[in-house]
Amino acid sequence: MSHPLIVFDGVCVLCSGFVRMVVRLDRHRRFRFATAQSPFGEALFRKHGLRTDAYETNLVLIDGVAFTKLDSFVAVMSELGWPWRVAKALLLLPRPLRDGLYISIARNRYALFGRKDSCGIPPAALRGRFLG
Repeated sequence: MSHPLIVFDGVCVLCSGFVRMVVRLDRHRRFRFATAQSPFGEALFRKHGLRTDAYETNLVLIDGVAFTKLDSFVAVMSELGWPWRVAKALLLLPRPLRDGLYISIARNRYALFGRKDSCGIPPAALRGRFLG
């Protein structure tokens, strides 16, 4: 089985915080990570028809299936098992509402949570889980 992959905006404080949370909760060390700004991450965004000039979504790949927007969050939480799997309840919201909610936060994430000047270097213990 391949490892699930999260491609995220490496300068976004909220996105980086989400990755830190996943690292902490991922007891089996299954998830791998890449910043959208890396050549690898940018190529994956292009492959899945996502913009590479403004990273307004995470891209999550699990078993060959791509997830974006709020669905990417739900997919990650589901992979982490109980109790995080309850995030699947968000799928009960109609897609326009889910996507609208996600987009409104994504477009304002730098103002709300901050932005780093550059992508951080992962600690030595995590470098093997970062691709690209």
